Amino acid sequence: MSIRHGLLALLERGPRYGSQLRTEFESRTGSTWPLNVGQVYTTLNRLERDGMVAQGGQDEAGHALYAITEAGLAELRTWFEKPVDRTSPARDELAIKLAMAVGAPCVDIRDVIQSQRRHTVKAMQDYTRLKAQALVAVESGGARERDDVAWLLVLEQLIFQTEAEARWLDHCEARLIRLSTTMPPASPSAPAPASPSTPASAPADASTTTNTNTTTPAPASGGAR
Repeated sequence: MSIRHGLLALLERGPRYGSQLRTEFESRTGSTWPLNVGQVYTTLNRLERDGMVAQGGQDEAGHALYAITEAGLAELRTWFEKPVDRTSPARDELAIKLAMAVGAPCVDIRDVIQSQRRHTVKAMQDYTRLKAQALVAVESGGARERDDVAWLLVLEQLIFQTEAEARWLDHCEARLIRLSTTMPPASPSAPAPASPSTPASAPADASTTTNTNTTTPAPASGGAR
């Protein structure tokens, strides 16, 4: 998430002070990505260092105001025009968790998938309920209509994301079931050959190991849509 560009976008509307930027950022995104004041001021200091913003006096309450510069406006335009880079995707904790669960001796990956599916469906229902409320706010209009529309777009992205996650979990479970039926059973290891110095009458020192820990995932349960 680009906090610096989000702050520049808010400053394009006029000078703001730190806690005001924090409030407006969270209002615009529905507090989906909450900020703390220290984080805002740290980002403002870096933007000022890079010539993107400049302090421009104080308001009536004595708050130091920040204003966007021409360099900041150019940076903001570039950010809006440039697609978000997907060649280096952000780390996804769920994908990493399932990848590590594959073959982990102490984990039943089916339980991991089922637990996550329940959480994902619950999140989807919560987002859908919030979307209905946001639509009512947008249709009623008002002073915060711009923020309501922005929050609606964020909510719809979250809904699409959770829907995709639920489909992916269904796919993972089906994939594991298919693999469990096509993977060949583990074969016993061959006896170790006797060394040349071993008498012919001496038994070869060989051990046969059979893998009995193969787990077959349970059939996929129907995911909620």
